[in-house]
Amino acid sequence: MATQQGKLIVFSAPSGSGKTTIVKHLLTKPELHLDFSISATSRYMRNGEVNGKDYYFISPEDFQQKIAENAFVEYEEVYKDNYYGTLKTEIERIWAQGKHVIFDIDVVGGLNIKQQYPEQTLAIFVSPPSVEELERRLRFRQTESDEKIAMRLAKAEREISRAPEFDVILKNHDLETAKTDAYQLVTNYINK
Repeated sequence: MATQQGKLIVFSAPSGSGKTTIVKHLLTKPELHLDFSISATSRYMRNGEVNGKDYYFISPEDFQQKIAENAFVEYEEVYKDNYYGTLKTEIERIWAQGKHVIFDIDVVGGLNIKQQYPEQTLAIFVSPPSVEELERRLRFRQTESDEKIAMRLAKAEREISRAPEFDVILKNHDLETAKTDAYQLVTNYINK
């Protein structure tokens, strides 16, 4: 593959919509030449997470310093003192390998990337079957308190209202169908 700048494939959705599962599926397809954009975050590591693999875990102070240095393509304070962002060096790292960048990112971040790289980005919104199904999935994970789940559901409703701003809305009513549809969307985009 040529060493020119690659493309950016953004998957955004409310927490629990299945975007992470879909992105992981696409990363198993070597013919797509994808590499995962690891986001930076100031939140605490969850059990089983690995720094530099799942996220770059940095302190809120260091995150704010990087904001001041203009080191992010996009960032957001998702919750109080809980920052998430994409470092410019992360996109450069993946493009230097001759690959396309795939993102598993929140809605605001995904739209910010699309705004900065409009000609190189395919922005896909993964639509859950319903807010009730999202709540069921979040509770099934057993990783967060009722308060956090309520915050995520309120945020999900705001995010779902922004779905029309994306290039494509991918319905995840059936995971296997969504994986197949996502593969076709990405294949068509990188080959055009």
